[in-house]
Amino acid sequence: MYIKTNLHFHTKDDPRDNISYSTIEGIDKAAALGFKALALTCHTKYTWTPEYAAYAEKRDITLIPGIESSIGETEEDGRHVVLLNCTPEAEKVRTFQDLEQYKKAYPQVFILAPHPYFPNIGKPFSLMKYTDKYAHLFDAIEHSWFYSKYYNKNPLAAEAAKRHSIPLVSTSDTHFMNFFDTDYCVIEAEDRTPAAIFSALRAGKFKNVTRPKRFLSEFFIPVAFHTFQDHVLHRKPSRK
Repeated sequence: MYIKTNLHFHTKDDPRDNISYSTIEGIDKAAALGFKALALTCHTKYTWTPEYAAYAEKRDITLIPGIESSIGETEEDGRHVVLLNCTPEAEKVRTFQDLEQYKKAYPQVFILAPHPYFPNIGKPFSLMKYTDKYAHLFDAIEHSWFYSKYYNKNPLAAEAAKRHSIPLVSTSDTHFMNFFDTDYCVIEAEDRTPAAIFSALRAGKFKNVTRPKRFLSEFFIPVAFHTFQDHVLHRKPSRK
């Protein structure tokens, strides 16, 4: 079966980013757009619940537990890493050493290197050199939604994926509903359980759907508005 999938999805439950829609509203939008699998990946917090999963299942969607963690060589140098099909204990993963131990303890986890070459603004959050240094921990690299005809760091991500023989997977890193359906992957799996989905991804049985964004209306203005809203108007407190 073919499964339309979004593996990087934030909602109002996110403790760091200011998102305008709830998890339930996000699931409803995903269902309306034909998604059959959705990974809930809020920053630093495991927000998946059985209630959310049951609601998604009623909409014929598998809700995959996930988290976008801040991980570094020290706890102070946190770079974004997405843990998929994880457990609540993933909240405790703060360093690459922690990540290696977690992966050994929970082999079902699928680790995605998100927007690895996205420009670091302020405190570094993209993996950059760590993409290669800790490639043995990653199961896939993200093809970021954030690009246009004039600006695109995804070729660097594609080269890294090829260099380390791991999949390059498109996501919308959803913060805005209008980008929900522009960047995703369609996975050919036996069923829509997490085990089948990630087995198919590892085997390369998927197709990315993506397109460059219109620079002003889809690229610059939404990101500038989000940055202003998040950092100036009502930034949420950082997690210690």
